[in-house]
Amino acid sequence: MKRVIAATASAGIAVVGIVFFTPGAGQEVIAAQAAQAAACDRVMALSLPNTTITGAELVEAGGFTPPGGGRPAQMRVYADLPAFCRVSATLTPSDDSDIKVEVWLPAEGWNGKYQAVGNGAFTGSIRHGNMAAAVALGYASSSTDTGHVGNTASFGLGHPEKVIDFGYRSIHEMTVVSKAAIEAHYNEAPRYSYWNGCSAGGRQAMKAAQRFPEVFDGIIAGAPGLDWTGRAGGSLRVAKPLEADESMRLLAADRQLVHDAVLAACDAADGVEDGVVGDPESCDFDPGTLLCEDAGDESCLTAAQVSTVRMLYSSPENPKTGRPITGLLPGSELGWTDFGWTNSARSTGVEQFRYLTFADPEWTVEQFNFETDIVLAEDRDNDTLNALDPNLKPFFESGGKLLSYHGWSDPQISPANVTQYYGRVVDLIGSREEVHDSFRLFMAPGMGHCGGGAGPSRFDMLAALERWVEEGEAPDHIVASRVRDGEVDRTRPLCPYPAQAVYTGSGNTDEAENFACRMPSGD
Repeated sequence: MKRVIAATASAGIAVVGIVFFTPGAGQEVIAAQAAQAAACDRVMALSLPNTTITGAELVEAGGFTPPGGGRPAQMRVYADLPAFCRVSATLTPSDDSDIKVEVWLPAEGWNGKYQAVGNGAFTGSIRHGNMAAAVALGYASSSTDTGHVGNTASFGLGHPEKVIDFGYRSIHEMTVVSKAAIEAHYNEAPRYSYWNGCSAGGRQAMKAAQRFPEVFDGIIAGAPGLDWTGRAGGSLRVAKPLEADESMRLLAADRQLVHDAVLAACDAADGVEDGVVGDPESCDFDPGTLLCEDAGDESCLTAAQVSTVRMLYSSPENPKTGRPITGLLPGSELGWTDFGWTNSARSTGVEQFRYLTFADPEWTVEQFNFETDIVLAEDRDNDTLNALDPNLKPFFESGGKLLSYHGWSDPQISPANVTQYYGRVVDLIGSREEVHDSFRLFMAPGMGHCGGGAGPSRFDMLAALERWVEEGEAPDHIVASRVRDGEVDRTRPLCPYPAQAVYTGSGNTDEAENFACRMPSGD
């Protein structure tokens, strides 16, 4: 393969671009490769406010290797990628901003659309794997490190502008630059723009809809951490007593015991016993039924352990606002840990309160006081990280479509978090019917955090959103599948909340066609 090296410069920075020419290729192929390189050069020459384009290189098909390598499944995705222009930029919307961005632009086969991808937890890194998945579908894509490096909130200590960058500014600035790069590269703007994220990326999705209503045509918000401070406080509310008192902890066998009891109480409510709770919000399970009568009986729970289960399910209110800080739901027990919520939830909670609420690197869980600290955290956040604003009218009026999904068995971000938010949106807009035209929420029974679990958890939310945005075909259900040993062994329809999938009474209970979406009685 022959390499021709050309240098371009922007904002005073010289960058070397490497253009690959295939030996023995015909003139048409060489001309196409030259055109692709020229398109990359046009992006390099962009001049945008508060932006330095630091690189624009043509990556040959299958030629990308992420910094530090990647998991085998990701490496297979990279190996199958077409050639693309890889753009790097640094954004400085404030004097203390240092936001890194990458934009990937397919050299051929661009579908005319743009897909921004979200982040996770406090992770300060470019999400190359998610970008690769988008480019493989023909999208131009972009990702940002949100203005810092590393999965810690320490970046915010003494740096309020960096907190704003992480909270919402970085995703907007990235999108502005990405759209400009797309137009420079293809000589046309994207026909449709989408956001796709889960967890922290779902929080970013909600911030995009709330703060920047005209930027995206369609948004996917998976397991959105929209109550960022509430989730942090909720996890620490449980972790504090469990760290202090070993007798309150639920070990693996205890968690299995509780889970089995939950299934016995609530599994069959949707018409079929399948190892999954279809409607946890209506599950009438009393942990007190597991209370031991005799000490030393391993088939039951002590009074201290029963209180832990109740604590995990409970949703105490923020004393100032009266808003419930949602707990976990029945069916999530196998995802619990010795200290309650997942280790990631606890870690994120500590980081939030240590660096962003109290600005004290020495702060510990033992100092946490739910009644006062949850109020302080939300007050100090001031809508920077939290995405709780229910006023989606501007987004709806701009024609935007929002699809959200959440696993009912999520042990990391409470699924009641998003159903609570959905209810507030309905209350503000006026009716479910009005909200239904622009925002639909799909709850997945048995699914964990962003995937996995006992229930069907594989589905194509992006395809559903595309049909809604581009063809006006709103999803009345989305088929989810469960894969075991490489084979699909169960499918189910996911229904627009609060509708639920109910067995029709005939046919194979592992086939989606034998279930119907029905509204709960009274709705």
